Amino acid sequence: MTTYRYPFPRRGTMRLSFGLALLVLTVFGLVPAIAVVVVSFTDLRGLPYLPVHWVGLDNYRSFFSSTKAADNINALKNTAIFALVSTVAQILIALGIAVFLNRPMRGRNFLRAIVFMPTVLGVTVTGLVFSLIFNVSGGPAASVLSWFGANSAFFGDPRVALWLVIAVQVWMQIGISVIIFLAGLQAIPADLYEVASIDGASSWQQFRNVTVPLLAPSVTANVLLGIVNALQSYQLTYVLTGATNKATQVLSLLVFVQGFGGNSGTTVSQSQGYAAAISMVQFVIVAVVTSLTLVFLRRRENIL
Repeated sequence: MTTYRYPFPRRGTMRLSFGLALLVLTVFGLVPAIAVVVVSFTDLRGLPYLPVHWVGLDNYRSFFSSTKAADNINALKNTAIFALVSTVAQILIALGIAVFLNRPMRGRNFLRAIVFMPTVLGVTVTGLVFSLIFNVSGGPAASVLSWFGANSAFFGDPRVALWLVIAVQVWMQIGISVIIFLAGLQAIPADLYEVASIDGASSWQQFRNVTVPLLAPSVTANVLLGIVNALQSYQLTYVLTGATNKATQVLSLLVFVQGFGGNSGTTVSQSQGYAAAISMVQFVIVAVVTSLTLVFLRRRENIL
């Protein structure tokens, strides 16, 4: 008598499922990735009837050349600040919210839904909402500042624009981090807290010695997601501050500007070959940063 195992009672079903998944991954993942690598070695401009030439490493030399060093260094600096600050703030705030919402209380599920709501609003809606909040003429933020006799251009002020975008990014993405932390908190056995309480451990000692070590996998997941999202995010910056604002120019936005033009009224692409080269540089940066972060956090998990 043949015994079939769940969820694939027959090998043919399993092979078909994995075959289809591999086909979809190849068509929509691997092929475009290879195409970007190839395009980065050409002078493709995305306009019809223009010949495409193989230029080798010229796009990469252009990126690291002294003529574009100022813009690229500025984009790299903004990207590093954006990724570091938004990830750290998102982790700390989300952990505090998750610990609070993990306690038994009335309306807990409703509060969790409210915390997660910004995640499903979308970049355009979020950008519109905060553009209205920080509107320099009559917005709520401008009205509050006027009570103290102060004023600000907000997203138009190069001193605060990047920090405002980071705050909006944290507000928009924090729901995912809270859900991951809540899952980790609910997986911690309650017996551990009872034993710690019997031993005389305070609430802070229980949090430091029980909660934090057992949340290490959740911290790893949130840190990696936060870094990758921050390093690849450009939509929010584009919606809030535009494509050519040097104060908020990040590397991913630089790819968009080079590939599809600067302002919304621009119709001519600058250089999609050069944009592909920038995206490859960004890919290397993301891969290196996430790999080093993963190795470090995994070692911390083993220590804890």
